[in-house]
Amino acid sequence: MQKKSPEQVPVLTEPMLRRLDRPGPRYTSYPTADRFVEAFGPAEYRQALALRASGPIVGGKPPLSLYIHIPFCESVCYYCACNKVITKHHERAAEYLDVMAQEVALHVAVLGSGQGVSQLHLGGGTPTFLSDDELSQLMAMLHQAFRIAPGAEISIEVDPRTASPDRLRHFARLGFNRLSFGVQDFDPDVQKAVHRVQPYASVRDLMAAAREIGFESINADLIYGLPKQTPESFARTIAQIADLRPDRIALYAYAHLPQRFKPQRRIIIEQLPPPDHRVQMLGGAIAGFIAAGYTYIGMDHFALPGDSLAAAKRQGRLHRNFQGYSTQPDCDLIALGVSAIGRMGSTYSQNAKTVDEYYDAVRQGQFPVVRGLALTRDDTVRRAVVMALMCQGRLDFESIELSHLISMKDYFEPELEELAELQKLGLCELSPGAVQVTPTGWYFVRAVAMVFDRHLRHDKVRERFSRII
Repeated sequence: MQKKSPEQVPVLTEPMLRRLDRPGPRYTSYPTADRFVEAFGPAEYRQALALRASGPIVGGKPPLSLYIHIPFCESVCYYCACNKVITKHHERAAEYLDVMAQEVALHVAVLGSGQGVSQLHLGGGTPTFLSDDELSQLMAMLHQAFRIAPGAEISIEVDPRTASPDRLRHFARLGFNRLSFGVQDFDPDVQKAVHRVQPYASVRDLMAAAREIGFESINADLIYGLPKQTPESFARTIAQIADLRPDRIALYAYAHLPQRFKPQRRIIIEQLPPPDHRVQMLGGAIAGFIAAGYTYIGMDHFALPGDSLAAAKRQGRLHRNFQGYSTQPDCDLIALGVSAIGRMGSTYSQNAKTVDEYYDAVRQGQFPVVRGLALTRDDTVRRAVVMALMCQGRLDFESIELSHLISMKDYFEPELEELAELQKLGLCELSPGAVQVTPTGWYFVRAVAMVFDRHLRHDKVRERFSRII
């Protein structure tokens, strides 16, 4: 039986939608990854690791988060913007894991072995491209190098076409306690249009098996704005997902950028839904999930009230990292594998984007970092502001002023003037000492955060990002 939520569906006015229908970052970091520079390379990354290793140990070092990128997929999904290698040659995974073990050894040589890890995530590509034995090998290697803390969040992205109940049981034996299923859409015509056919029944059965096995949290990813989607067809997918009751739902807007992502060139542009249909899909999804009892977390994420992410939102403990919203406090993130993005101290880094470049660097005994960023003082101040808005929906001037020794009114004078326009749209409320995102504004929170993005204020070319709606 579905429970009604006390949340209200946001009021979407035409002026608001026109104002918000533009590209913008998702702020899994600030500054965003498109601002990374090649001047930050292996030497700079090693220095950031060394600073962590030599840092004070009073109270213990904060735990690490690990992200492991498995790039391989058997077939291409036309909408995909991830870094991937399309191949049916599963033997390629063995070489990849061997090189990744060398990359891990490079980290251990600087940090020392047994560093505590509170969060581990396997993404891709398709992590389930790996065989059960290869996943066992990978997890054994990580356990040997790091100390996975009791109660750590250990998650894996699952392509339902490459999984079975038996495989899910193996994941559980390896310590995985969270699954994320790539669903996108259940409509057969949409699935054919994006070259990802997976019947509803197979996803339903896998979720049922995962629940029986006892995974702590099950997530489902959806995308609106795909070819051949209509408000009516997507409403059916929303209803089906609500019936399956995953603990979390991620609802993403499709960004059609064929000039950047080659697989998207196979999408027939005439089949993409018009802007007014995208708005209807978003509004219908929000209304559908709220009616089904889900809590809106922020940035297109929903969770059942009993999920830890919903509890973190209620208690003001939300955080945000490269995987999206998290219950884990800010911590250093080691990113392993092709194109993986990490954070160490006040730096960001990204690995080589091709397998050959990645192999060459690691085999030469170098970290495969090809670009990154050392944050300036201004970046640090603005990161605190952006993350306060993205995670808590509230910016208290005093906390920023005390932490960074600035005057908010002086430092952000033009930004606060611009927020007055968003206040007229009903997205936020300004007071002498705070910015409060309204319940409606929370659904478009990145529009509020964008006001404080110095790079966007000096760069009007925003088509590198997905659209807010």
